[in-house]
Amino acid sequence: MQTTRWHAFPDAEALERAATARILTSAQAAIAARGAFHLVLAGGNTPRRVYAALAEAPADWPRWHIWFGDERCLPPAHPERNSRMATQTWLSLVAIPPTQIHVIPAELGAGEAARRYAAALVGRGDFDLVLLGLGEDGHTASLFPGHDWGREETAPAALAIFDAPKPPPARVSLSARRLSAAREVLFLVSGAAKRQAVAAWRAGKTIPAAAIVPDKGVDIFHDLGDL
Repeated sequence: MQTTRWHAFPDAEALERAATARILTSAQAAIAARGAFHLVLAGGNTPRRVYAALAEAPADWPRWHIWFGDERCLPPAHPERNSRMATQTWLSLVAIPPTQIHVIPAELGAGEAARRYAAALVGRGDFDLVLLGLGEDGHTASLFPGHDWGREETAPAALAIFDAPKPPPARVSLSARRLSAAREVLFLVSGAAKRQAVAAWRAGKTIPAAAIVPDKGVDIFHDLGDL
């Protein structure tokens, strides 16, 4: 079962400020405890603005390690690639060593990219912080309703997706099992269009977001008012 903690903010800007602060605090704690900070990034507009804020923040960037929750199977320079957005908005502007930015090679095709990303994660323990969003249909990363979410203990770390209901159909996503292997998981949920998905989530319905079950539960930052 998933443990959830819901945090309401008055608007998207307040949510983004709080998320930025939470990431920086998590980084400081992880570096103090273990000498490094392993962060999984989400795509979307709300994370984009958070990443822009991080680009202007002081941090011990050489100790950060960046992973991606999912990626679209498009050329590396395509504007809809999550890695391109994060790079342009933030990663190219700070001193994280390139060898510590682990991009999903989705341009190789979903099957090969998923195999390579799973191999890159072999021996990597729990992530320090996983950032996730929520789609209007309840999807998170590229885990969609009606598809395999990789919840089982034997599920691979990365899943090849060939028939996503949103374009492009070919994608790579970390599995629910691997996303759950985290010390902290933070969902960023902004906009009235997400209300129906949130209602389903809170009602205990089986949606992909509810499949992320880290030991310490998940935090959801939202700007939807009283739920």
